[in-house]
Amino acid sequence: MRAVILAGGRGTRLRPFTTSFPKPLMPVGDIPILEILLRQLRAHGVTDVTLLTGHLAYLLEGYFEDGRRLGLRIDYLREERPLGTAGPLRQLAGTLDDDFFVLNGDLLTDLDFTALMARHRAADAPVTVSVYTRAEKIDLGILHLDPAEHVVGYEEKPTLKLDVSMGAYAMSPAALAEIPAEGSYDMPQLVLDLLGRGRRVASRRHEGFWLDIGRVDDYALANRLFSENPAGFLPDA
Repeated sequence: MRAVILAGGRGTRLRPFTTSFPKPLMPVGDIPILEILLRQLRAHGVTDVTLLTGHLAYLLEGYFEDGRRLGLRIDYLREERPLGTAGPLRQLAGTLDDDFFVLNGDLLTDLDFTALMARHRAADAPVTVSVYTRAEKIDLGILHLDPAEHVVGYEEKPTLKLDVSMGAYAMSPAALAEIPAEGSYDMPQLVLDLLGRGRRVASRRHEGFWLDIGRVDDYALANRLFSENPAGFLPDA
C-alpha cells in the first residue's frame, strides 16, 4: 500500500521555527512529526511512500533518504513552484493502480488508517475524507435575525461543533484524472469539483485524537501531549 504525503509547504504560521527548517521535520518530543506519521503508516501496512517536497526539500530528503531506516520505501517528487495541496498529485496520474492515502505531513493523530481505507473501499468513491468534530468557542455574542433583521435570538459566546477535514484522505487512482493539468489546485476544490460532476465523496469520522501543528500554540500542545503518552501515537514505542 502507498501513501502520498504533502511535505512541501512553508509553514508560515510557525515562523520563525520554519524559516530554516521544514515543518514536517519539526520535533514532537525528540522525533520529527513526519517520522511519527511514517511509523504509524508502516504499522497499518503501508510499504511505499511518496513525499511531495518543495520548501527546504533537501533537508527532508537527507533525513529520510530511501526510507530503509524506517522499514519503508520512500521516493520524492519536488515542486519547483507551489502547486497547492492537490496540484502536485497530477504527477502521479497513470503511475498508480491501487487505492492510496494522501496526508498532510504535519499531523499528530491516532487515526486508524486501516479503517479509513476499509471505509473508502466499501464506499466505492474516488475520495474519502477523514473527518473530525472540532469545538470552536466564539468569544462574541451571536445574534439570530429574521428576514426583516429583527433580533429573534441571542447566544453569548457559544461553542460551535464543526466537522472539519483532518488533512487525511483515502483516494482511488481515478481521482487523479480530475486534477487539472496545470496551475495551483487544492484538495477542497477537488472535492467540490467531484461533487459538481455528480461523483460521490465519502467520509469517515475519527473519534480519537487529531491535531495539526500549523500554529505555535498547537505545536506546544502537541509536544506536551506526546511527551505524556508517546505510546498513544507510536505503535512501536
